Amino acid sequence: MDQKNIRNFLIIAHIDHGKSTLADRLLEVTKTVDPRKMREQFLDQMDLERERGITIKMQPVRMEYKGSSGEYIFNLIDTPGHVDFGYEVSRSLAAVEGAILLVDATKGIQAQTVSNAELAILQGLKIIPVINKIDLPQARTKEISQELAAFLEIDEKEVSSVSAKTGEGVAELLNRIPTEIEAPAGKETDNFRALIFDSRYDSFRGVIIYIRVVDGAIKKGDKISFVASKARGEALELGTFHPELVPCNDLGAGEIGYIVTGLKDPMLCRVGDTIKLNINTVKVEPLPGYLEPQPVVFASFFPNNADDFPSLADALNKFKLNDAALTFDVTSSDALGRGFRCGFLGTLHMEITLERLHREYGLTLVATLPTVKITAKLKNGKTFTVITPKELPSPETVEGLYEPWAKIEILSLPEDLPSVMRLVQETRAQVDEIKTIASTRVVLKAQVPLIDIIVDFADRLKSVSRGYASITWEPFGEKLGDLVRMDILVAGSEVEAFSRILPKDRAEREGRVMVGRLKEYLPRQLFSVPIQAAIGGNIIARETLSALRKDVTGYLYGGDYTRKRKLLEKQKKGKKKLKAMGKVDIPQETFLALLKRGD
Repeated sequence: MDQKNIRNFLIIAHIDHGKSTLADRLLEVTKTVDPRKMREQFLDQMDLERERGITIKMQPVRMEYKGSSGEYIFNLIDTPGHVDFGYEVSRSLAAVEGAILLVDATKGIQAQTVSNAELAILQGLKIIPVINKIDLPQARTKEISQELAAFLEIDEKEVSSVSAKTGEGVAELLNRIPTEIEAPAGKETDNFRALIFDSRYDSFRGVIIYIRVVDGAIKKGDKISFVASKARGEALELGTFHPELVPCNDLGAGEIGYIVTGLKDPMLCRVGDTIKLNINTVKVEPLPGYLEPQPVVFASFFPNNADDFPSLADALNKFKLNDAALTFDVTSSDALGRGFRCGFLGTLHMEITLERLHREYGLTLVATLPTVKITAKLKNGKTFTVITPKELPSPETVEGLYEPWAKIEILSLPEDLPSVMRLVQETRAQVDEIKTIASTRVVLKAQVPLIDIIVDFADRLKSVSRGYASITWEPFGEKLGDLVRMDILVAGSEVEAFSRILPKDRAEREGRVMVGRLKEYLPRQLFSVPIQAAIGGNIIARETLSALRKDVTGYLYGGDYTRKRKLLEKQKKGKKKLKAMGKVDIPQETFLALLKRGD
């Protein structure tokens, strides 16, 4: 196919605005997928994505389109909409020339709409604005169309209206793509260069890299090398996405496809690296890569069975090919053994990673509660980074603890602003600005400690705004905080996985919440179990899990009461002995329940 007839684009939107459904209709109209194989959310390859109704991984697909102006190859990339997976979107932007910006006709512009649109504009992409869900009775198509046009500073006539569910307007949208999105600018005659925008690991074929060919061409069997890692390999197989992998003989400038490298070391094939042919004697300039994503939420993963530690290490190395935003380092715990301290872009990112490691690699893991990176400044002038609560030094040696802050933007309807403001005031936020955007939206800009919003702030925001408000945020620096370490003791023994670093003025309230939930989730024992929250040596909250009572006298059928009394006294001594041992095994379900319930 002539490079002039190739169009590369992606779909960007806020979560739940219909990206995957629109992709389904595009596949149907272009007849890319056999109707007998078609299903909802076709490009969402993981069961977890379909269960939750969200896109977690970007997914490319190649479509052949016959329009009024000729035949074209459309390379579409379906992207996630949640802020925790924004890095997936930023990587996809470098592989395309255009973007369909999708907005829900019932909800309008939301935080991630603005964030993704700004990224696309910064990248210099052509944006095609589209209103979705126009078939719904509550759709405000005209109003949202005006809002979107005002936001992008374009004529309202440039905004398309579609129903991804019924297919209305989809054919007209496809006709806009060849005329409005430019063809790739690379040259077939230049030395081969391609950008790695994603990758995955295959047990039999090694690392499979997803590439966008910028210049030149590559054929099956060509020897390749990686500019940054200096690794060498061979193009054992080339192909394109339909959306399953379909082999081909060559890939030319402007095309999006994959290469089976056969390399078994995942660290040699980094996302953002440039690949070239070994036969090139001329120095090849590396393509602009990607900034390494900076994790903001940290948690430690420990295998339930200590013998599974090597399996967890291998799984994380392979998993990072799929998820470049994940970071991890070896850690150890007196109670939980060896594990990995992992960094994430948010708590949803953490929860999805935990679930995928269980499903895809068969690992049963225990996860500590999420925390953020703290900088401790000691009285002797030294500073060091604290990631896990056990690393926090004793208060008498600390001059100050500095916690990360984030800039947040909350988009809401004007009538929801009072409720949103009350929620923001429950944190330690400093409100910078409140202004109207596109006449029908209010944007609140503020600075807030990251620890106050990482767990359940977004869910609470949805609750107080009837689902219309949304948030986007980015870290920007550190400020001095009045922080303490809160430990949880079960039967007198500290449970390291439940320790947290939190603001001193919230410690007592959070301690009561934690011990109350543990009383709900922990299985009862044959002896009473005290559950305590402590700061240093001070107990700030306590609950008692009552003992199970085994009926030791049930088999007696009569006789003097002293026979029963003797058995009950014996049981009492046994319970006292068990309590003295003080050992309570905490099942994995308890860790997961605390994680999913949030803060």
